[in-house]
Amino acid sequence: MAPKPIYWNMLSITTAMVDPNTSGWAAKLNCTISLGSGGRFGDGCLKLTAKAAGEMQARTFSSYPVNVGEMYWVYADASSGTQPERIGIRWLDAAGAEIGVTWSLTTSAASATWHRVSVAGIAPVGAARAQVLVSATVTAAGALHYWDNIYLGPPLRYPGNLLSFNAESGGELDTSAWGAESNGTIGRIAPPAGWPVNAYYAGGEQITLTATTAGDASALCVERPPVTPGVEYVGVAYLGPPTTSSQCWVELRFYDSGGAQLAAHRSVLSAPGTGIYRQISSGVAPAGAATAGLAIGMTGASAGQVVRSEGAYIGDLYGTPSPSLRTGNVLPMADWDFEEGVGAWTVASGAATIARSSPWGAQAAFDFYSLTVTSSTTGASVLRSGSYPIGATVGDNWRAETYFKVTGGGWKIAIAVRWLDENGAHLSTSAATPFDAPVGGSWWVLYDDAAAPEGAALAQIELTVTATSAASVMQIDRPALWQTLPREAVTVDDTEASTRIVLRELTVGQLLTVWRITPDGSRTLVRGPDGLYDGTVLIDSDSLIIDDYEAPLGVPVYYRIETVWPDGTGREIRVTDTVTLDPGDPNFCWLTDPARPGIGLRLLVKEAPDWKQSIEQQVYQVRGRATPVIVSDVRGSRSGDLVGWTQTDEQREALRFLLSTGNVLLWRCAPGMGETDVYVSVGETQFPRVIPYGPEPWREWTLPFTEVDMPTGGQAGTTGWTVYDVVVEYATGYDVLDRYASVFDLAIDRRQ
Repeated sequence: MAPKPIYWNMLSITTAMVDPNTSGWAAKLNCTISLGSGGRFGDGCLKLTAKAAGEMQARTFSSYPVNVGEMYWVYADASSGTQPERIGIRWLDAAGAEIGVTWSLTTSAASATWHRVSVAGIAPVGAARAQVLVSATVTAAGALHYWDNIYLGPPLRYPGNLLSFNAESGGELDTSAWGAESNGTIGRIAPPAGWPVNAYYAGGEQITLTATTAGDASALCVERPPVTPGVEYVGVAYLGPPTTSSQCWVELRFYDSGGAQLAAHRSVLSAPGTGIYRQISSGVAPAGAATAGLAIGMTGASAGQVVRSEGAYIGDLYGTPSPSLRTGNVLPMADWDFEEGVGAWTVASGAATIARSSPWGAQAAFDFYSLTVTSSTTGASVLRSGSYPIGATVGDNWRAETYFKVTGGGWKIAIAVRWLDENGAHLSTSAATPFDAPVGGSWWVLYDDAAAPEGAALAQIELTVTATSAASVMQIDRPALWQTLPREAVTVDDTEASTRIVLRELTVGQLLTVWRITPDGSRTLVRGPDGLYDGTVLIDSDSLIIDDYEAPLGVPVYYRIETVWPDGTGREIRVTDTVTLDPGDPNFCWLTDPARPGIGLRLLVKEAPDWKQSIEQQVYQVRGRATPVIVSDVRGSRSGDLVGWTQTDEQREALRFLLSTGNVLLWRCAPGMGETDVYVSVGETQFPRVIPYGPEPWREWTLPFTEVDMPTGGQAGTTGWTVYDVVVEYATGYDVLDRYASVFDLAIDRRQ
């Protein structure tokens, strides 16, 4: 599937994609521009041809409004086998005069492979507008340089990150988010690193740690975000090792309120080369933990060796978008992702040995490593995870699951749940059925259900693997143990006139369609954050909550969920129970903005619209004929005035806020009122007092409705935007006021 244009991009699609033409760009210095082919975001790309030796520059044709003191980010993908390049933000005053340029570092080498170039900058005093500026210095006329996939806008953040953008991005502003901890110095570099076209959180600059002398070297992010004891956190950084044999690592640390380190979780990179590799660490914040930190380093470095890093991240495990996460899994990440090692897994019996796969990316169903099980002889071995609290009651159903792949020899495999009491004493083990593991190098899923026995307080996964030939090898990934709940459930919230669909055990990577079905058999697509669930939405997590604010009042509805792989295979259909929203007092109606559903409200109705439908007609009176010839267009949609009352000052302001954007609204009434649900555009409104008395709170609203089509856009808001993100990004409350027009805009991160 082609990547979607970035929502926050201030550039037009034509300018960002350079498709179908170069109208969004202009030559600025020593070059001509033309439309190249073989681009990243569509076939087109920006082609710069040098007129002479020296620097050549091109800029966006238009300039874009900016706010003084705000941070902006630009990036682009570039390609040239003959010269490096840089990108900049050109700041202009209100008259269009240049007042300065914030330049990225020049890439450390030329590369004909598409690679990312980027920089962030603070709009200086006097700046009113900005342009994107691309630059390369050439040695002769006729030199070529290519650009595509360009972005200008606010910094794009990995959802849930507790670190600032400057720390996350590898120093797009400067090196101030990082400090040398031992035997090293901090710097920045811009290597020609390649990224997927839709890797929106990856930049061009990278932080460097250079070993001063031979030995261990480390650097520490100076930021210490707050954490909650008992919560599991993830620490991530991309690492670029100096050599394949280098031992580079990322470490997640926890500190008490006085700054004393309480725990550290180190994850060592098994590098397949000298590129840039995402290394993951994780850990549960211990008792007394107040903050967390992230460190990177090298063990046994030579003097002058350099490790590069970007993409720094600290976040709550369940607040981190991750397709590898099995919701409800009682195993900690170290036991199911194998990014740090084998976790608490042990070989309880048999000849098998276990180790983390090597190198990075060689064997993994999820992320970059898996558990490698090796048996030099035939026979059975028993592998066990750590044991963890389950909070189960007798008879609760639990499911044990694992991904596995045979990479050598032959195997049988069985999975079971091992139950323990609160003291860790073994109670029982569920029955395990051996299964002939398929060969051929594909990943498979094995699972089994078991009911919790009386007294069970802890549980662990037990795998029985039997090598059927010598020198057999198997990979294990994403084992999980969780209490099974309904795979689909639907509830109603009458106070918000909405329903909630909860979907579990989804398959990441499939496409999702969700229909709302009414008793007459009609189907309507349900809306989500990115638009309608119409079969183009990619599932990125195994569980999903969908809030439907457009279900009819007082009408039984159920939902049909369809999932399928992008190639059309593996179609699955689920159907929910039937639910009905209580319409309440039939004298009230609901007005809902599908794009901002959280601000819908009930309105007391005085008069329903007296609908009329206009039609364009031309009447021809024929001589000698009594009846005319009439040529008509199709009859238009309905229009009419809804008259209603707000009863308090709060209701009046809420309705004004609802109407403020001019968005399409959904009007819903109780059954039996003779009105069907209809999407409407609201014209000029009037809301005088019901009596000519100043303190009178009641207002009589006249809302001119015009019936329109159902909008197809998404719901505003993001689950990744938190209060802590506001603290990280803005120094003062005045900075927040400058960026957001209203509290609602702040809540959904809709920036001016």
